Amino acid sequence: MIAESNNTIIVEDNHYFPEDSLNKEFFVDSDHESTCWWKGIAKYKSIKVGENVNTDAVWYYADPKDEAKKIKGRYAFWKGVKIEK
Repeated sequence: MIAESNNTIIVEDNHYFPEDSLNKEFFVDSDHESTCWWKGIAKYKSIKVGENVNTDAVWYYADPKDEAKKIKGRYAFWKGVKIEK
């Protein structure tokens, strides 16, 4: 398990996990960034389990626009990462 929380925030069908819920041993920094018109600049991390790397599978907004302040410092997943309730 790479993250676990009962305190996610759902935005655009994505669960944003608090930073302290991440199992940080599986996360590797990435230089990749993207821009959302209403949230701001997203930064990425890759997930590494053993020799397997899921590149840029995690994103977060370190300094989101005002409209997205509630997800500041929270992490969301994609690229096949399964979220279970």
